[in-house]
Amino acid sequence: MKRLLPILFLAFSSLCLAQEKVSQPPERKPADGPFIPAPALPGGIVLSLYPPDSPLLNHARIHEAEHYNTSGKSTDKLLNTINIHNPSIEVHLAPSDAPATGAAVIVAPGGGHKILWVGPEGYDVVPFLGRYGVATIVLRNRLRIDGYEPTVDAVNDAFQAIRLVRSHAAEWKIDPAKIGIIGFSAGGELSAPAALFFDDFAKKNSGASDPLAKVSPRPDFVGLIYPGPSPFAKAPDTSIPANVPPSFITCAGSGDQVHAVWATEYFTAMLKAGVPDLEMHIYGRGGHGGAISSRNGIPFGTWQDRFIDWVRDLGFLDAPGTETKAAKDVAAYAKKHGK
Repeated sequence: MKRLLPILFLAFSSLCLAQEKVSQPPERKPADGPFIPAPALPGGIVLSLYPPDSPLLNHARIHEAEHYNTSGKSTDKLLNTINIHNPSIEVHLAPSDAPATGAAVIVAPGGGHKILWVGPEGYDVVPFLGRYGVATIVLRNRLRIDGYEPTVDAVNDAFQAIRLVRSHAAEWKIDPAKIGIIGFSAGGELSAPAALFFDDFAKKNSGASDPLAKVSPRPDFVGLIYPGPSPFAKAPDTSIPANVPPSFITCAGSGDQVHAVWATEYFTAMLKAGVPDLEMHIYGRGGHGGAISSRNGIPFGTWQDRFIDWVRDLGFLDAPGTETKAAKDVAAYAKKHGK
């Protein structure tokens, strides 16, 4: 029996290594160029956020492959990923049999900046939004665990995603005035700054060598879904731009107290400033996470329906090219506040 133990251990170790290899893509050599992930869903269009020579990238590591974790039920379904050094988007246009709206939503998954839950808080959203004629763009942004600063690098990734989608609007039949971003948990730490600091990003990235220099990084609407801390958490007096886009915020209440407080801090700051078309839902039952799952039938399991009600009410589900109610309200607010 003692002789068998080392053999059994080696066999078990080999099996574990084999299983680990199933869930990770093959490593690329530096000569292969920047790593670009394959589409996680059929029909996806994958684009790198930045040109390979962009000064915003860590050129020593952009060739490295992402490290994937797949669902326990299926090795084909991507659950989460890390080791993102060449951030990207995966675009899923609305189905041809869905209503023509021209709307698009960039989805920023959560994961505490330690991992990116691109499955439940990304790709699972694609069919839901698609049935309403909304294109879904899943963002794979850089993470703190991989050596990046979320408030800088990940937020830059969000702005760059907005610019990149807008630059392809005509090609993808997307209305350039109907591009929004929603963030889940840590992804909310990207969508909140996206509503506030788009002018700063535009000014810092307007050089002649930047191919997207003339493309606006401003989102037309934002969503904060059980969000991490917004800029208002550390700086309650953070300036709100006069052309701030409308916001949708949702979270469980006491069952997710920390995130609910962060959600209400953002809402309160916007409400005090009189920002139009602001909507928040704090639910009596529920905990953190869950994406668009039904949560066993509790009201929090229907937040995504309230989001659809909101974007429809603001005109984002109207025919492409139609000025939205949100755009009119933003223009009126900006005029009143001197911009």
